[in-house]
Amino acid sequence: MTAVPAIALNNGVKIPQLGFGTFQIPPEETRVTTLAALEVGYRHIDTAQMYGNEKEVGQAVRDSGLDRSDVFVTSKLANDAHSRDDALRAFDRSLEEMGLDHLDLFLVHWPLPTRRDLVEIWQALEEIYRSGRARAIGVSNFQPHHLRRLMEGSPVVPAVNQIEVHPYLTQDEVRAFGAEHAIATEAWSPIAQGKVLDAPTLQRITERVGKSPAQVTLRWHLQRGDIVFPKSVTRERIAENFGLFDFELTAADMGEISALNRDERTGPDPDSFNG
Repeated sequence: MTAVPAIALNNGVKIPQLGFGTFQIPPEETRVTTLAALEVGYRHIDTAQMYGNEKEVGQAVRDSGLDRSDVFVTSKLANDAHSRDDALRAFDRSLEEMGLDHLDLFLVHWPLPTRRDLVEIWQALEEIYRSGRARAIGVSNFQPHHLRRLMEGSPVVPAVNQIEVHPYLTQDEVRAFGAEHAIATEAWSPIAQGKVLDAPTLQRITERVGKSPAQVTLRWHLQRGDIVFPKSVTRERIAENFGLFDFELTAADMGEISALNRDERTGPDPDSFNG
């Protein structure tokens, strides 16, 4: 089985660089699909309270027969739990739903600019982290100014910032800020919901390396140093997305793909989205 590279987060916890995403996978399909991913070789599963499939993710992890220490599990705080007490209760529910005694990573899902102070929410995650029930804590969809606010109010720097990244939205500024402060970047919507796959640049590289456009795009993410977790509900595609470690892109390939940037989002703008 191919070994997936691991990245050391800023607290020393190691996270597999390639994971399996469960966004928009219906609960009734999540257990079987996640089990398929674990059978293929994925050891990093990403879910969220708002996805509605935490229970099935946890069941798949338990049913896989793998040691709990061998599977990295992430979830994220729901947007309706943005107070200290609500956040602590929501985290407890996640553990109960999944049947797990800890998470490897727990994230604030959205900054929600008109809601409560971000520092209060972050301090709740710090409590969870100190309890040992989350091995690392981080954020999702945060811009540099959101991150600065947290860092001004807390000594605990987020381990991860999970943001939308793909060749049409390269997020160079946010990624650079993360790198400066040892905050790992995770890329959601890594192929822009399929929108990038017909780009002539990707087609040319695909023909040369003998891989699919999705594989080429995911390899671009990995070589940039980001953590990526593609999603699929078909075993064939799940396996294809895992086949990223027997080829490399050249520096020219990397530059051509990055040049596709349009600053074009498929999801909400974090500075205006309020859940």
